[in-house]
Amino acid sequence: MLMPSLRNSLFEDFFGTPFAAKTESNMMKTDVKESDTGYDLTIDLPGVKKEDVKAELNDGYLTISAENGGSKEEKDEGGKYICRERYTGSFSRSFYVGEGITEQDIKAKFENGTLQLFVPKKDAIPQKPNKTIAIE
Repeated sequence: MLMPSLRNSLFEDFFGTPFAAKTESNMMKTDVKESDTGYDLTIDLPGVKKEDVKAELNDGYLTISAENGGSKEEKDEGGKYICRERYTGSFSRSFYVGEGITEQDIKAKFENGTLQLFVPKKDAIPQKPNKTIAIE
């Protein structure tokens, strides 16, 4: 098993790029900004096309999912491979937005590998208090 520091230095020195350039930790980094009227979410989706992004609202949870696939080829002057990598993956994140939010309330825009969403604030549905039973 290669240790992370050995793997990075060995492969970066040889290929000039990290061995695992695209990992799940690099995908779907999200900024959430609160305003008086709602929440602005900015999600980074580098290398993902608009048609590969899906947003769903179920039971108060907003789920963003994306699929990514690609390849990177580097050849020398003679056309021989120096490095050839392929990667595919699917990613998703879920956010609880509340039961009172509908699909029509949420605004979404995808541009230059960034998904921007606006989720308005709605009055919270009051939760029923727990009915406890006294134990003697």
